[in-house]
Amino acid sequence: LWAQLPALAEVADEDTAMAILEEAGKVTGEVIAPLNRSGDEEGCSWREGAVKTPAGFPRAYQTYAEGGWVGVCGAPEFGGMGMPKLIGAQVEEMVNSANMSFALYPMLTAGACLSILNHASEKLKAKYLPNMYEGRWAGSMCLTEPHAGTDLGIIRTKAEPQADGSYKIVGTKIF
Repeated sequence: LWAQLPALAEVADEDTAMAILEEAGKVTGEVIAPLNRSGDEEGCSWREGAVKTPAGFPRAYQTYAEGGWVGVCGAPEFGGMGMPKLIGAQVEEMVNSANMSFALYPMLTAGACLSILNHASEKLKAKYLPNMYEGRWAGSMCLTEPHAGTDLGIIRTKAEPQADGSYKIVGTKIF
């Protein structure tokens, strides 16, 4: 593969890529896959003002984040590994296959990181990306509206910029 795609060698040589994928296999096989059943049976719940995740998920996410997996394709200047999507997609597939319930956490965070990286100011990038890549903060998508479900093409909610630099969210969500 590396011989056919020489641009990959500019980011990571074949040995580095294989080491990353082997380690991802260990983390997904040994840490994430064993939690698949608890993810399906327990799910998440809201208790005493906080979200309770399935048994083992907090520790597994900590292990995942400490390994740098949240930022595998993330910008190095903010703490990401800077690997190409070709490698990131293989890591994502391992996580998805091991435990889809768990996979939603890094998947949504990666999407939020990508949006921030491509559209936010340098100040916001510096504030959010290191915390997200390191697993201290996570991202989510709150897209479901009464009339739209998950069809992003017809949602009406908007983020209106405010004078203080914040945003006012205007619209209706159902979850």
